[in-house]
Amino acid sequence: MTRTAADDLVAVLVRAGVRRIYGLVGDSLNAFSDAVRRSGGAAAGGIDWVHVHNEEAAAFAASAEAQLTGQLAVCAGSCGPGNTHLLQGVMDAHRSGAPVLVLASHIASRQIGSGYFQETDPKALFTQTAHYCEAVHRPDQLVRVSRLAIQNAVGKRGAAVLVLPGDVLADHSAGGVAGDLVRGRPLPAPAPEDVRELAGHIAAARKIAIFAGIGCADAREEVLALAERLRAPIGHTLRGKDVLQHGNPYDVGMTGLLGYGACYRALHDADLVLMLGTDFPYDDFLPGARTVQIDIDPARLGRRTPLVQGIAADVGATLRALLPLLDRRGDHDFLHDMLRHHERALAHSIETYTRDHGQRSPIHPEYLARVLDEAADDDAVFTVDTGMCCTWVARYLTPTGRRRILGSFVHGSMANALPMAIGAQIAAPGRQVVSLSGDGGLAMLLGELLTVKTHRLPVKVVVFNNSSLGMVRLEMMVAGDPPFETDHDEVDYAALAAAAGFRTRRVTEPAGLRAAVADLLAHDGPALLDVVTTPDALEVPSHVTVEEARGFALSLGKAVLSGGIGQVYELARQNLRNIPR
Repeated sequence: MTRTAADDLVAVLVRAGVRRIYGLVGDSLNAFSDAVRRSGGAAAGGIDWVHVHNEEAAAFAASAEAQLTGQLAVCAGSCGPGNTHLLQGVMDAHRSGAPVLVLASHIASRQIGSGYFQETDPKALFTQTAHYCEAVHRPDQLVRVSRLAIQNAVGKRGAAVLVLPGDVLADHSAGGVAGDLVRGRPLPAPAPEDVRELAGHIAAARKIAIFAGIGCADAREEVLALAERLRAPIGHTLRGKDVLQHGNPYDVGMTGLLGYGACYRALHDADLVLMLGTDFPYDDFLPGARTVQIDIDPARLGRRTPLVQGIAADVGATLRALLPLLDRRGDHDFLHDMLRHHERALAHSIETYTRDHGQRSPIHPEYLARVLDEAADDDAVFTVDTGMCCTWVARYLTPTGRRRILGSFVHGSMANALPMAIGAQIAAPGRQVVSLSGDGGLAMLLGELLTVKTHRLPVKVVVFNNSSLGMVRLEMMVAGDPPFETDHDEVDYAALAAAAGFRTRRVTEPAGLRAAVADLLAHDGPALLDVVTTPDALEVPSHVTVEEARGFALSLGKAVLSGGIGQVYELARQNLRNIPR
């Protein structure tokens, strides 16, 4: 058979280390999917095709693989609706900094601009979702443009998009060699004068707090060494949790909507806050002053809070240059005060629903999260749906240094957990992968249960089934409104998954929870645990503003006036002990 441009693209991807493509086949992709078929699969030195049931899931799966491995991952969709389905997951991958290449096929070149069947403008659609988005108009462009797309995705950490008309893919090969490809992101070093200025700010401050995020993934030891030298408490973001919490004697938890422990207080009581590798968006929880920020991306400096200094450089390189300029401090008072406050806060709020709840109904989601934490492998990969699931993960999953937590933590998309679990399990076939799915999120991409079964993936799906969009429900109440259209019909997800070929268990009483979790995790194949939890569990931040408290009280008052006193009582009964005092 004559070599096609699609064969050239496959060759470039193989050279870049790509082993699989997540997607749905379609007519405008036919030339490319056939080239993938003829490549013989990854075992023969080619590429595998991972069939999913929605292109959105393909992008989420590729994002999870890229975040887990640090390597380029690829997803594909056909023209028109295939592209628009991809958009959501591609945006999430891009905002998460996951190196993902998107192959967005297009209608035949001669039809572009004619209002043809399934015609869209892919460049206009994807430009906001990627560092690089280009259309290939001729076969002799393909190798060079695909190489540039790959280097943008890998070098800048995010998505890159190739728009590929189906007739161009099917055209004769123009030849060409990709040449060497970028292997990783550049790590800029700080200017020496910036490091000296930072040392001066530190010397002038008595109480210093560190607030660190995913940008410290390769600088954990340097961050801990800085905290030890400065006697500084370390707070972290959710994305920084599995990097920084484990084995950290300076840990004071998280701030923000999912916050717990002493992080909020530490940041606000400190004379100087060091924001390291985080673009934490919730500025209401930051002190808004006396802050130094270090980030590899200069665009992030100062966009959340005013700075006394910003350094655009790699966190690890900056701290390695800084540490020799700092004296070890002997004053432990601030650190010890924050650690004591952290312990008290955990004892009050984090342990509230996990002690002695084995016989108490209804099941609290916090208790389910704690049981999973105790039973899961030390190197398990958890994928987490957006919403209340993020809260239980933030507060109850214990990092080990080997566990990973993946979620839509920047874009905040629903339905991400199950497709991310697919990508994680395929990328790490020997690891335990657990999807912590809200019932609302699972329902949105329920068809991906079929993907798990098709590929015989041993993914474990745990459904927090409260028949409610819990986070939206709470947001309405904080705004002073009674919940509206947040609750939905009860669904037996175990029955649905059983029909798809899963091993399933459904739990409605806490006494059977531990045995059901153990059974789920021990099964050698796809399994789903449907746990009916209370919809009245509140996600209460470590710091509640007067406005939030007033709005919540107003919402409860409206519920009483509309005859809902029983609902208000039940909410209070379930959560009274969890309200900060």
